[in-house]
Amino acid sequence: MTGATIENKATLVYFGDDSFAYAGRHVHDEEMRVHTHSFVEVAIVAGGTGVHHSLNGRQTLKVGDAVLLRPGVWHGYEECDELELYNFCFSAELLRRELAWTRDDPLLGHLLWTGPYVERRRGILATHLSGPERDDCFEHLDALADLRSRPQHLHRADMIAQVVLALGCVARTLGADLRSEPLHPAAVEVIRRIESDPARNWTLAELSEGLHLAPGYLVRLFKSVTGLPPVAFLSRHRVELAAEKLLHTDQTVRAIAESVGWPDQNYFARRFRAHYGLTATEYRTRFTRGKELAPRAADDPF
Repeated sequence: MTGATIENKATLVYFGDDSFAYAGRHVHDEEMRVHTHSFVEVAIVAGGTGVHHSLNGRQTLKVGDAVLLRPGVWHGYEECDELELYNFCFSAELLRRELAWTRDDPLLGHLLWTGPYVERRRGILATHLSGPERDDCFEHLDALADLRSRPQHLHRADMIAQVVLALGCVARTLGADLRSEPLHPAAVEVIRRIESDPARNWTLAELSEGLHLAPGYLVRLFKSVTGLPPVAFLSRHRVELAAEKLLHTDQTVRAIAESVGWPDQNYFARRFRAHYGLTATEYRTRFTRGKELAPRAADDPF
């Protein structure tokens, strides 16, 4: 996955300065080592076979299988036999800004925001596209790929439209068991508050203030529509922010922990490792420097 739009640095994959969205086909005959990325990625199997390796284990892939990964999630491919993947990716900034409305859409909200975290999925959501669904999705991805050769400032809206249409194809495969109503306004407001000030020491009383809901009821309501209670949602948001800073800044691990709202260094270490399966230091070393993991000192929780 390389080119003018997608760039590699050690085992970190990220967007170059020329784009915010990407679609392209890639064939793997050999193992693709474990890596992470700073954007949302959806990989759809177009041919061949392989095994997807992530924190959630190893999944044998077949044609039509699709995997969505939130920013910061690590994964790789093993036992590849002409494994052809149609990848499409878009920036975390696009998700948080132009695509923020998808939180309130029953299908896209589950695909992008809540589904990757329910049942301890750790930012990964797998599904399967049948032949017709796959054809429709690839048609939109082909259109997105064609737009790469056109001036981005003139075709930004077209690129975003094709991203949304492709996501719609994937999201519909998950639709049978999902809620049919948009997110409750109270849940949307709690998400907005958390994301606007993630480092704040939020309490349930503060989050429920002005919503005319008892804290206990807010927890039940929030969990029913997001799959997580508010405090767990805050924790998830903080570790994603921490991962982004580990990959793209030179801040110390201690400073990053404090900046996301966890001044207790041991607690930050436990939460980060519980989410990514690696300590913060291991995560940064592995995915930005391309080195083998160094042994940790007994008194180093990071």
